[in-house]
Parts: sequence; structure tokens; C-alpha cells
Amino acid sequence: MKLEIETIGSIVSPVKAPVDENWGPIVSEIVLNEEYADGLIGLEDFSHAIIIYFMHLATDKERIRIRRRPQGRDDMPFVRIFSQRAKRRPYPIGVSVVEIIRREKNVLKVRGLDAIDGTPVLDVKPYYPRDRVKSPIIPEWVYRLMTNYY
Repeated sequence: MKLEIETIGSIVSPVKAPVDENWGPIVSEIVLNEEYADGLIGLEDFSHAIIIYFMHLATDKERIRIRRRPQGRDDMPFVRIFSQRAKRRPYPIGVSVVEIIRREKNVLKVRGLDAIDGTPVLDVKPYYPRDRVKSPIIPEWVYRLMTNYY
């Protein structure tokens, strides 16, 4: 099945190239196409949102790497692509929970979005309490991997 998706906006960020750390303090803007501006009304009542985006710089050649060490680090185990959140995947869709700073018309200013400048936005969703898992089971290596990510 072939799927065709139109983006709803793009990200304006001070980060211009992919990096693997220090995303926590980054403030960026999600600029929606004008026809979706009204869709943001009410989102300012939430502290956080879920941003779904397309990692447009992950080339086709890179996507075939489905068994790798996360971030290419020697201290990480070899795992398959669906056990990690790497951009090099069959279809490079990113998902991030961000802190909402403010909304103005079609622009949502956020903190902690791990997407670079120009990244196409696919969707914006409010963060609900059900999105939190109380006692998740996560491999030890993930905690080491994420030490400096946010």
C-alpha cells in the first residue's frame, strides 16, 4: 500500500543539523499552514503537546540500516530498528512530547522538540494523562543513551 501525506506546517528551530543531545532547553516554533491556525485554539490550555513530524533528512540509503547500535555508540547493544527511536527507519516519522510556551495564531512556541529547522509537521495532539505509563519496563541501556539527550 502506498500512502500519500500532506504536511500541515514546518518547524523553525535554531538547530540546523541533526544532533543526538541537549534538546531539552531548545525553544522552537511549529508554524502551521494558515488553514490550520484555528486548529490550535484551546491548545494553550495544555502544558504539553505531542508533535508528529517527518525526519526529512533521513535519506533512503540511511533507512536500510535496521540493525545497529543506538547513536553508533560502542557501549550500546546491537538492536533492531523498532527497539529504538533512531531516524534511520523504514519510514522516518518522529514523535516528541514538548512543553508549550505559547500560541499565537498559527504558531506554537515549544521547548524540547528534537527536530531540526525545516522539519515538516504531520500532526499536533494535546498531551493527555493516559499518555503516561506508570511503571514502564525499559532496558537499562536506554537510560544511558538518554543521559544527555534532553
